[in-house]
Amino acid sequence: MTAAVSRANSVLLRRLLLVSLGMFGFGFALVPLYDVLCDVTGLNRGDVQALAKNTQVDYSRVVGVEMVASVPDSLPVRLIAPNKALQAHPGELVQTEYEVENLSDRVLVTQAIPSYSPQLAAKYFKKIECFCFREQVLQPHEKRKLPVMFVLDKETPKDLTWLALSYTMFESPKAAR
Repeated sequence: MTAAVSRANSVLLRRLLLVSLGMFGFGFALVPLYDVLCDVTGLNRGDVQALAKNTQVDYSRVVGVEMVASVPDSLPVRLIAPNKALQAHPGELVQTEYEVENLSDRVLVTQAIPSYSPQLAAKYFKKIECFCFREQVLQPHEKRKLPVMFVLDKETPKDLTWLALSYTMFESPKAAR
């Protein structure tokens, strides 16, 4: 092998190594770049984020939303729903709060279960933030506000002019273990 061929092979090897390192670095950079692209364009962020950023509100329709709360007698908790019915336009982001109070001298772990009336409303009621998504750890005699953020789907039937969202709070089965 001549010196010129050896030098050419050495240059080629360095270039291939640089290209390989560049491709490897670009692969690492793709994840944060993709996240930035998704944040800027709103791509691949799921229905919840798309609903929260929705600007297409149907102001021609109003749906009354009654918030209800219940707790079994055996659970020493007070769950209070907002005191008046809400008015929501399909596509509009609505925020409200329930209030909870632990009436006992012990730590309670609770979970709220939602239900809807009429039942078909569940299909159109899209919760973005809700205390029902996770267990609530309540310290003795603690009072807390519990947020609910939702959007009624724009496809909500025109004859659905009223619905009720009811939460029943139970002690978590995990707490008994």
